[in-house]
Amino acid sequence: MRALIGISCCNKPFGLFATPNHAASDSYVRCTLGPVGGVPVLLPAAGEALVPEILPRLDGLILTGSRSNVHPDHYEGPAHAEGTPEDPQRDATTLPLIRAAIAAGLPVLAICRGFQELNVALGGSLDQRIQDLPGRLDHSTPSDQRLPKLRIGKAHAVRVAVDGMLARIWDGAGLPWRPEGVAVNSLHNQGIKRLAPRLVAEAWAPDGTIEAVRVPDAPGFVVGVQWHPEYDWEEDALSRALFEAFGAAAAAWAAGDRPASGMPRLAAA
Repeated sequence: MRALIGISCCNKPFGLFATPNHAASDSYVRCTLGPVGGVPVLLPAAGEALVPEILPRLDGLILTGSRSNVHPDHYEGPAHAEGTPEDPQRDATTLPLIRAAIAAGLPVLAICRGFQELNVALGGSLDQRIQDLPGRLDHSTPSDQRLPKLRIGKAHAVRVAVDGMLARIWDGAGLPWRPEGVAVNSLHNQGIKRLAPRLVAEAWAPDGTIEAVRVPDAPGFVVGVQWHPEYDWEEDALSRALFEAFGAAAAAWAAGDRPASGMPRLAAA
């Protein structure tokens, strides 16, 4: 039996009557079926009551990206600018789900909005529009959405900690990478302002924006990245290796082999 991978959904209006739907991008389903090697299970944004019912049935959790932003009430931030997309039902689901998953030791991979949720769930705060801050890059989605390669292409390099989880994953896979320059895409407005006490930063953009984190005291695999590896894992070996490492942790969980620490068990380690 393959590992069951929970994929967080957003609550979005669809169709002529703007009917609320629970949805996740197909890219997360494809990478779960692909390099993760699991079975995707879409998790509705149904609130905290879902958590104790679904968590014991999962072998891993992917926290997805989204256009919506984490509501500032969850980190005592100022109100969002008018027109900023929000998803309070998703917040009500993912924030308690993250805390419960980490406590249980469930493997967690957090991406973009999920990366920000991970920080907020553990007590951190967010900058809401990085592009408006002095000395910062514009990390937001490029304006020309008609050109997919521009929209999801590499936007800047990140500096990577040589002693962290990402380094171990990539070294264990035998991949060449440079600590001072790993190219990533960039499709976000929000970013980490105050790092949560339990998180350790693993990668930084040239303007200092935190781009990757891990939870060193978690009993299981917990990694978050601000970029979107689900867009380019078929061409980018580093993105693929990240999903494979998460998939290995989820497969071990499904088999009853629960690691004592958050560092992945890799053949080369």
